Amino acid sequence: MRIAVSACLLGEQCKYNGGSNCNDELIEALRVWDHEVIPVCPEIAGGLPIPRPRAEIRAGEVVNEFGESVDAAFRAGAKAEFGRIEEAGGVDLAVLQPRSPSCGVDTVYDGTFTGKLVPGHGVFVQLLRKREIPAVAADKLQLADLGSEDECEGVDRIA
Repeated sequence: MRIAVSACLLGEQCKYNGGSNCNDELIEALRVWDHEVIPVCPEIAGGLPIPRPRAEIRAGEVVNEFGESVDAAFRAGAKAEFGRIEEAGGVDLAVLQPRSPSCGVDTVYDGTFTGKLVPGHGVFVQLLRKREIPAVAADKLQLADLGSEDECEGVDRIA
């Protein structure tokens, strides 16, 4: 199985603040089940620096905490990472960082920088959605599903 995984979940220090969201349980499950992993970071692919100001989606546009639009960089990075995945032969699943303006699945921050969540997908997930590629937020993934006979069992296709 080929799985796209948010690079920050794999320990890469590409998060907006220079840190990572390393998920040791996910890394171990991927290793045990011997899946092919394609790390993705649409924000870095879009040319955004590390560190960088926080960003959220407001009225369909990605803006940073200073009110500046960073939408073009986010969308260019999402397109670049999606193209890289396609060139590699596609993926069967994407496991992504929750709530992110790039990788959020089902919920994202509302653009007020107050921690409020709203229904929606990050810009990278929106591209996956158009191709009906299953995606799941890492905090919603049942790690046992990565080794099941039907490896996408329990993972909803995003609609």
